[in-house]
Amino acid sequence: MENVEAKHIHNSTLKTHKLSFMAQICLRLLATVATLAAAWIILTSKQTVAVFGMVVDARYSYSPAFKFFAYANVIVCAVSALSLLLLLVISYKSLVGMKFFYFFLHDLMVVTLLMAGCAAATAIGYVGQHGNSHTGWMPICDNFGKFCRKVAISVALSYFGVMVYLLLTIISAVNSRWIQV
Repeated sequence: MENVEAKHIHNSTLKTHKLSFMAQICLRLLATVATLAAAWIILTSKQTVAVFGMVVDARYSYSPAFKFFAYANVIVCAVSALSLLLLLVISYKSLVGMKFFYFFLHDLMVVTLLMAGCAAATAIGYVGQHGNSHTGWMPICDNFGKFCRKVAISVALSYFGVMVYLLLTIISAVNSRWIQV
């Protein structure tokens, strides 16, 4: 009786680990695609308009916050792809809780970097959209609508990446506790 119960628990644990493993693969792939798209959109966003007879450019590279946002997305995309490959390599070996603890640390650092980039871009985007009457900064999105829309799409994709990495952080934390092989 005890042996049958142990097999049932073992099979149930294996199913849970397989489900968790597949979820991690899907989520890491999603995070890679989302951050790649966000980086591509922000890196290629530019618009030139004539304002009061002067030709004016808007580019991501004119703002340190947008540069940080773009580079954060590039870095997260690269480490997401590497962590996906590492997860696939580890899957062929034994699943040890300590390995998932390293994934937890990795995911925690990545979500923090990505959130910082999103926060910086959101703050500058808000000023670009609404201006700041206290400092005399005028909104620019009235004149650079195409640029502002592309930045908004890029930031939204990046926030989606934050949510995916938040889920990955939770999954990695749970896996590091469960798997004690």
